[in-house]
Amino acid sequence: MSESISIPVELKDKKSRYEALLPQIFALVEGENDWLSCTASIIAALKEGMDFFWIGVYRVEGKELLLGPFQGPVACLRIGYGKGVCGMAWKENRTLVVPDVDLFPGHIACSSLSRSELVVPVRKNGKVVMVLDVDSTKLNDFDQVDAMFLEKIAERMAQFV
Repeated sequence: MSESISIPVELKDKKSRYEALLPQIFALVEGENDWLSCTASIIAALKEGMDFFWIGVYRVEGKELLLGPFQGPVACLRIGYGKGVCGMAWKENRTLVVPDVDLFPGHIACSSLSRSELVVPVRKNGKVVMVLDVDSTKLNDFDQVDAMFLEKIAERMAQFV
């Protein structure tokens, strides 16, 4: 069955777009529990609904993050613990909003077009098992509204990891 994500054109502000999108995403994966299928669907829906430059997940595999489903340009395949924004969000077990990636010590430039980034840990029993990573071509593109809604998505993702 093909599902379609629909965000009314008149919803210009970020908060309204997320509020319209989240119930659709949750309905899309309702009753499913395969992590790959659910994650791929959520990533595609977020890319379409929020028009992100790049969005994807990295899952914890030993001492590295390994690229999972994503939408956007080719990305780094592996990221070390504590390395870059993703590795640091994993290490610190907290959401990181980076207004200018060039100012983030140790930033890993998978794409030179990426200017700002937001990374949300996906936790299972308090332990980071994956990170949700979003990049923008604009400086200061992410804020606490993004963090709040993407943390809700991460909580849902944790249910099928």
